Amino acid sequence: MTRPAPLSLCAREPRVPADRLVAEMVPPPRFDSVRFGTYVPDPNQPSQAEAVTVLGSFAAGLGGAHAGGSGRRRWFSRKPAAPAAPRGVYLDGGYGVGKTHLLASLWHATPAEPALKSFGTFVELTNLVGALGFQQTVATLSGHRLLCIDEFELDDPGDTVLVSTLLGRLVEAGVALAATSNTLPGKLGEGRFAAADFLREIQGLSAHFRPLRIDGEDYRHRGLPEAPAPFSDEQVTRAAHATEGASLDGFPELLDHLARVHPSRYGALTDGVRAVCLTDVRPVPDQSTALRLVVLADRLYDREVPVLASGLPFDRLFGEEMLKGGYRKKYYRAISRLTALARDAKGLLAP
Repeated sequence: MTRPAPLSLCAREPRVPADRLVAEMVPPPRFDSVRFGTYVPDPNQPSQAEAVTVLGSFAAGLGGAHAGGSGRRRWFSRKPAAPAAPRGVYLDGGYGVGKTHLLASLWHATPAEPALKSFGTFVELTNLVGALGFQQTVATLSGHRLLCIDEFELDDPGDTVLVSTLLGRLVEAGVALAATSNTLPGKLGEGRFAAADFLREIQGLSAHFRPLRIDGEDYRHRGLPEAPAPFSDEQVTRAAHATEGASLDGFPELLDHLARVHPSRYGALTDGVRAVCLTDVRPVPDQSTALRLVVLADRLYDREVPVLASGLPFDRLFGEEMLKGGYRKKYYRAISRLTALARDAKGLLAP
């Protein structure tokens, strides 16, 4: 029996309802089973064990009533409810110390229904605002017990103001916050944006969090992982036709298509896709295209979808100027993740 033709991501234009966007803000599948008990602290780094203790207590403290209050008592209280301490924790540390593991463990440990707690990357949060609008996002998340933000980044001044304002509104509503980053909240943006107004926004945001340092070996100093050598167009095409649920697209055409799909829908773009096969991988032409590709790489990595490609290796996707610019952290992450998925894809080739 002939296997059906491969899928095409370029042929998909998903329409994602708002409730699905919010419902999908949960830890990625690779973190489904992580818990505080599965995190193994380095005995030479006492801050790691301390982080587990602090986060466990933080989660336990979220088991009571919503901090913003509810019902008649709130309407007739003399003063609005206000947290006695920062309503957030900020996990600061280098790559490879387990920040996302701990953040996902916090989400799992918080005694609330999944519908009352959200987990997403900083990019996913800004995309949610782009899809729903600011006021609708505030209204949707205000009833949550916890919002976890992974890979907190400040990519441009607009996002700085947007997220600072959003989190301020959520804190006022009683939502607890938790975030990861490689930089302390008060230091975000230093060296990247000189405008005092934006630095002032960042400093105001830092007051919502208790910084929690997690020491350990910083894998950033090891440089980029070496990407596996790409395959030929014929090998990639043959693997796509032989693999059930695989997609097959030209890389330039896929980049063009991403510009027509809102980044909040990139997860839905990969629904049911078991492998992504790409031909003619070449350098990304501009920054806007590069940032869209970063989001797609994150969604593929979250879903553990292998990527088989021809053309250039993934460590040559972004030019030298991009890798020295303000978005370099995103590009390094995308290269690392696509490289890992390319290694996973080797099994798609017939021996």
